[in-house]
Amino acid sequence: MSGTLDHVMLRVEDLDESLDWYTTHLGYEEKGRWEAETFTNVYLGPEDLHEDGAVLELTYNHGDHTYEMGDAWGHIAVRVPEGELEDAYQQLMDEGVEDYRDPESCGGRYAFVKDPDGHEVEIVQRNQGAKWSLDHTMIRVEDADQALGFWTRKFEYEHTGRWESDTFANYFMKPKDAAEEAMAVELTYNYDGRTYDMGDAWGHLAVRADDLGDYWEALMEREAEDYRDPASCDDRYAFTKDPDGHEIEILPSDFESPE
Repeated sequence: MSGTLDHVMLRVEDLDESLDWYTTHLGYEEKGRWEAETFTNVYLGPEDLHEDGAVLELTYNHGDHTYEMGDAWGHIAVRVPEGELEDAYQQLMDEGVEDYRDPESCGGRYAFVKDPDGHEVEIVQRNQGAKWSLDHTMIRVEDADQALGFWTRKFEYEHTGRWESDTFANYFMKPKDAAEEAMAVELTYNYDGRTYDMGDAWGHLAVRADDLGDYWEALMEREAEDYRDPASCDDRYAFTKDPDGHEIEILPSDFESPE
């Protein structure tokens, strides 16, 4: 039941600019593309992406579109080997990437840059996974107990780590027995009771299922939101939502984008 996270989708205003940024600075390569009449999806990741690793989906809606970032989505995080954070950040600075939050300002533990659309990209140190591969995607939740229960009961995910501070807590969730190289979802809960704006610059998380029909049936039995069922998506994928409104796509493991 507990499907691996397959990708995270974000929307971009200039596809060529975004592709150049991710291929130049993170060394990503194109893993797949879907050219539709009104939009283009491009899937990106490192050359030596692990079989359970997640990819980044860039969605470009044809025409002149602008997007609101909102604050319900936080960031994607990419990996560099332990001890190479400062060198990796300096490499990006030398390549002309904007200096957003350097390692020193983050206690030497991580750093942040932004892509051309303003999506935040955290750089974390890990001894697993290809360099620059996706480590986690952070989303903000208004009720930690509800969000943790959702991922635990609906998707059979479990804690892989947590960080509780004076003002907020981060909870990392993955499927049971997931590979270290798999992407996690980071749930951020701020203690002050704030609410969040979803915006439209971020799209969704996607979970890979062995069998789309069986997986969807289990989600419905567990009272997940019936947002876009398989039948409404030509039985190729489906969508539910978490309690905060973040969209979660369900894909069969053998999914192939239409030509």
